[in-house]
Amino acid sequence: MGPMMDLIASSVEVAADVPLWSVPSLIALFALTLMEIVLGIDNIVFIAILTGKLPAEKRSFARRFGLFVAMGMRILLLMMIGWLMSLQSPIIELSSLAPIESLREHLAADAEVNEISGRDLILLFGGLFLMFTAVREIHHKIEGEHDDDPQMDMDLPEADAAVKSRKPVTVGSVLFQIAVMDVIFSLDSVITAVGMASHLPIMIAAVVISVGVMITFANQISDFVQEHPTVKMLALSFLILISVVLLSEAVGTPINKGYVYFAMAFSLIVEFLNLRMTKKAKLQHAH
Repeated sequence: MGPMMDLIASSVEVAADVPLWSVPSLIALFALTLMEIVLGIDNIVFIAILTGKLPAEKRSFARRFGLFVAMGMRILLLMMIGWLMSLQSPIIELSSLAPIESLREHLAADAEVNEISGRDLILLFGGLFLMFTAVREIHHKIEGEHDDDPQMDMDLPEADAAVKSRKPVTVGSVLFQIAVMDVIFSLDSVITAVGMASHLPIMIAAVVISVGVMITFANQISDFVQEHPTVKMLALSFLILISVVLLSEAVGTPINKGYVYFAMAFSLIVEFLNLRMTKKAKLQHAH
């Protein structure tokens, strides 16, 4: 995951075999909380995009619901560690399905690609679902459909009757999509936490604290995304990038997440500079 992630992981591993109530355990709690927040960025971006399609008065509830479900899902998975670890055991080998001998030998030579586990199938479904959602939203934006503000559709001319007739987005459908992706993101997050620490209370506390931090800033992040169309398009692009990461893990060729997070951070910095330049230009024209 990159140097920062390795540093966090090493600090947790050092504290893995120490007593629960000790300074090293507190260090492990802090490190795991930081890790959970970093891993939760994907979830926040997805929730911000989906809740943006709801009426303004319902967005805050949907965001909190999504994050609370994510917290509950992660705690539940932590308490089912045995079952969770079984998901990483192979359930089928692609080489056994290959019709050609040379292909079977090629697949058998790479266990990561050849062996398919329950976790791989879940990540595959999640990656495809996330990519479909992101591409659909980008299509809506390019076509000029204002599903993030239902009231805007009422102001469109008669020629846009097709857009007006489009069914409004319901709270139930948004909450369902959030819940589905919560399962995917929680799975990856919990597997990382289980591999980094041995004390269940520390892992649960880290999840609760990290979700509390994300809830605190979720509204500000989501409102910022909604207020700036270019940032929203960038966020949708991030979702496609995240879906590619999930799919790459599913097929046994994982992409280093450190590179992905660096690319996302660099893109945001450039976008913030553009927004600041645009704001300054508007102020100069106003004078």
